[in-house]
Amino acid sequence: MIRRATPADVPALVGLVHDLADYEKAPDECTLTEEQLETALFGPNPALYAHVAESDQGVVGCAIWFLNYSTWKGVHGIYLEDLYVKPEARGHGLGKSLLATLAREAVEQGYARMDWSVLTWNTPSIDFYQAIGAEHQHEWTGYRLSGAPLARLATHADD
Repeated sequence: MIRRATPADVPALVGLVHDLADYEKAPDECTLTEEQLETALFGPNPALYAHVAESDQGVVGCAIWFLNYSTWKGVHGIYLEDLYVKPEARGHGLGKSLLATLAREAVEQGYARMDWSVLTWNTPSIDFYQAIGAEHQHEWTGYRLSGAPLARLATHADD
């Protein structure tokens, strides 16, 4: 079953995010806490959304996402931050069901698209995304500014 996350799902969601960080070979980079995620999802100004995949074993997967905006299309889209299904729950269509639920959300809300990133070495996910018709954005390269470089650039905001 796929459904919107509730505050009661926050501990399971945090666990899934930490599992994903471990899968992506970066467990030490994940510092997410239950308090942070609860505020982001259910606080006074939520800007993050989540759906969960539930089975007999409880919450076994998630899609965590937020709205982006296409200036070219003039409408919002969905940016999928995390898609994860526990290894023991894979092979039953839960990942596809989570994506299909987000696709329905996008279509019903009039959003232009869904975007996400995948690590270049994650061939099982890449194969899965291509199988559902997702297109690799060859002409785009991702960039990130964080930590000390972010703080350093911030000091030039009034220049």
